[in-house]
Amino acid sequence: MSATTTVTAAENRQSILIVVGSVFLLSVSDALIKATSAETSMWQLYVIRSVLAIGMLVALLMYRRGTTQQRPLSLLWIGTRSLLLALMWIAFYSALPFISLTIAALAIYTTPLFIALFSAVTLDEHVTPRKWVAILLGFAGVLVTLAPSQADFNLWTLLPVLAAIFYALAAVVTKGKCANEVPMHLALALNIVLLFMGLVGSIVVTQTGPHLPANEGLRFLVGNWSPMAIGDWGVMVVLAILMVLVSTGIARAYQIGETSIIGAFDYTYLIFAIAWGALLFNEVLNVRTAAGLALILISGLILLKKPAATR
Repeated sequence: MSATTTVTAAENRQSILIVVGSVFLLSVSDALIKATSAETSMWQLYVIRSVLAIGMLVALLMYRRGTTQQRPLSLLWIGTRSLLLALMWIAFYSALPFISLTIAALAIYTTPLFIALFSAVTLDEHVTPRKWVAILLGFAGVLVTLAPSQADFNLWTLLPVLAAIFYALAAVVTKGKCANEVPMHLALALNIVLLFMGLVGSIVVTQTGPHLPANEGLRFLVGNWSPMAIGDWGVMVVLAILMVLVSTGIARAYQIGETSIIGAFDYTYLIFAIAWGALLFNEVLNVRTAAGLALILISGLILLKKPAATR
């Protein structure tokens, strides 16, 4: 997988701002999903949110018809990227009923290490010792923040790790094969794949159900569609808008910046998620968590201080 890997300091800074903004919006979306997951199913969410997001993206593309590239350059690689991202979300959410959110978050935030590894192997990106130190320092921050014990581990923990691998591969494909694609085309393709998977999941649940498990997490995973009030539709519209912004922003960030650096700044999601947890779900920020966040921030500052393009 070949691609140009010369990235300027300005491009790295721009991509960092985009990815941090995108993961902030993603944290808002995840907080909304967590708050409303008892009233809907994962497949219902995928179908309704994707239909709304597709409508928004098509409208935006038609509005920009004369100023943007009309057709994707490679349906194969856009489809591959979209499939990898869709599998990432399915693997992550499938594990949540069986392991704690803390362990799931820790497992999926091995992503930057996989991104750095895959980028070095497939894109010939030079991952300097300084970058490895920063990435490992950020990962150490995750370990300190979440502090899992061996007693918490089970085979379901491997699903978020698998999700991290899918996400890292998608990031490498974005940089290596989709760098010149219109970000809205990438976002549109992703939502089309998510819609397809949502429809397939809904059909499977309908044909094998009804499923009415007492566990709310299992209901989210294998439950049937639920009736929706006006407020529920409002939430879906907000989630669709956030999905458009997040999927477009993350695609653009990985197109213009170095994948290993952008992957490291994905760690800022933890900061936002912990903040929403405190504000919305009464989760307390303790000393260990604060220390871990400090390590994560330091790792980001190391990367910002000396961008790879200056080497």
